[in-house]
Amino acid sequence: MAQEQIKFTKMHGIGNDYIYIDCTKAMPDDPEGLSREMSDRHFGIGSDGIILILPSDKADFRMRIFNADGSEARMCGNGSRCVGKYVYDHGLTDKMQLTLETLAGIKVLDLHLDENGAVGSVTVDMGEPTADVDMVPVRSGEKQMIDADVAISSGKLRITAISMGNPHGVVFVNDLSEIDIHTVGRELELHPMWPDRANIEFARILSSDMIQMRVWERGSGETMACGTGACATAVAGVLTGRCRRDVTIRLLGGDLRIYWDPSDGHVYMTGPATEVFNGIYTRAGQLV
Repeated sequence: MAQEQIKFTKMHGIGNDYIYIDCTKAMPDDPEGLSREMSDRHFGIGSDGIILILPSDKADFRMRIFNADGSEARMCGNGSRCVGKYVYDHGLTDKMQLTLETLAGIKVLDLHLDENGAVGSVTVDMGEPTADVDMVPVRSGEKQMIDADVAISSGKLRITAISMGNPHGVVFVNDLSEIDIHTVGRELELHPMWPDRANIEFARILSSDMIQMRVWERGSGETMACGTGACATAVAGVLTGRCRRDVTIRLLGGDLRIYWDPSDGHVYMTGPATEVFNGIYTRAGQLV
């Protein structure tokens, strides 16, 4: 009997790296366990998680996202851009505009080709954000949590709760170097105000159209970038009067352009998608 071998592609969106698996013909067993195994940066391939590309009866494709700890995420902005690049560059479609089914609804992707005819960047219609506490969700006595004081072990922080199809807590700070991202991020992710944990963004306003951000992702820890987190930060910046609707978010892995369109209420995210390498992964302990 041979061990199970899985073809994969390693990709990243400004450093937010996932392992992409074409599941249009077959789905691997136990994707939660597979993500924990493959994502390990010492004993596996190393990533923030895995993304499965599947057929859809509602859209051109469907994606499922599993974090490095095996938990399933509803949406990933950087991941959706990489899915767009994958399906075009690998010949699964010739469309320049795609629909992608996610647990957070159907997203529309506009592909932009580089000088070599491959997808270099993607604009994603991320849909309408919400600050409604029941929709985020977050436990609060108010209808919205905007710059609200939240107690943590080291004191108090002001948090704005936003949903981009997944929950985010945005904290604006004067100096990112003064925040212990790992300690505070983990504590805020697990804070009892979130029924199902949350992604935590720490943001510093550089100007009305530029924000520096670091992110602690639910289920993965600190990552180089987070597309939905960048969108949530831009929305929080607008709601609190800190920035314009058209803003660049500067993350550890690079920049994303975010535009919250007042005409339709949708948030549009534009950024690069990069393929790193392809390979075949031999699954530990699995025999076929």
